[in-house]
Amino acid sequence: MNYRAKLLNLLHIIYFLTIFVTEKMKNLSLKHKFYAISSLICLILLIIRMVHGSFLTQVRDVELVHNMNEVQHDDTLTHTLLPHTIKNGLSLPYACQDPLPQFARCATVKPSYLPHPLRGVRSYDLAFPDLQEVQIVAAKQCGITPPQDRKEAEARGDELMYVGSSPFYSIDGNMQSSIPYLVPRAALLLQKIGRNFQDSLYAKGLPLHKFIVTSVLRSQEDVSRLQQTNGNASKQSCHQYGTTFDITYTRYRRVQDPSLPTLAPVSDDTLKWVLSEVLHDLRSDSLCFVKHEVRQACFHITVR
Repeated sequence: MNYRAKLLNLLHIIYFLTIFVTEKMKNLSLKHKFYAISSLICLILLIIRMVHGSFLTQVRDVELVHNMNEVQHDDTLTHTLLPHTIKNGLSLPYACQDPLPQFARCATVKPSYLPHPLRGVRSYDLAFPDLQEVQIVAAKQCGITPPQDRKEAEARGDELMYVGSSPFYSIDGNMQSSIPYLVPRAALLLQKIGRNFQDSLYAKGLPLHKFIVTSVLRSQEDVSRLQQTNGNASKQSCHQYGTTFDITYTRYRRVQDPSLPTLAPVSDDTLKWVLSEVLHDLRSDSLCFVKHEVRQACFHITVR
């Protein structure tokens, strides 16, 4: 029953109650008339509350079920990390599916509850202070022996996972100094960051976006080549161990279904605040080290 029908039934009930009470009050004293009118008002308010409240509850439940169906995810990587998927004619271990339409539809559905507040962090430098000296220790503990070249890295499928495609993040199309492979622990961390980022955007009533990964695994040749063009590149790069990746905070890719209404655009600074909340929570849980890079405009992240 829709809202208009419920409202019409409610008006009918109030009308007949009013007529009934009016007829009964003709022979009553003034005091009893006051009590009768007060009781009638309370009864009407109670009926309104019951009918209106049940309707709103039904609407919220329907919307919540619909939204949950749209954004439900499996807690494992079964549907996003599929071993030995054939892609572009090559067998890439753990290539990922990219079910964009599910997220695209969610991007245009506002949550049926009060959106979560946008907190961010008080200071990027204070929240993410983990320097190279800290991250290199974790990289050596959790990572692989640095590969000499990319051919060697791609041949080590038993140690590395392909992270070049995901429904939760994007790989920079202009990435030239690294290849999209990580050790399993780092791959899971990257997946978790992307998933938490989109969940947080949805909870805050913001349109869904993918962040962009700009650097992943570097071979020793990549590091040597990068040092020739970038004086700040370190020879002892954490990226050589397959434990480290960079996420830019100045560019994002919106997830949008063109057949549905578009939510209002959101600035990159706002998306950076949301991403910083996600990274800060994961760092607080001792899952990663994070450095806020100003010159490179990225979050430099190493798994723990």
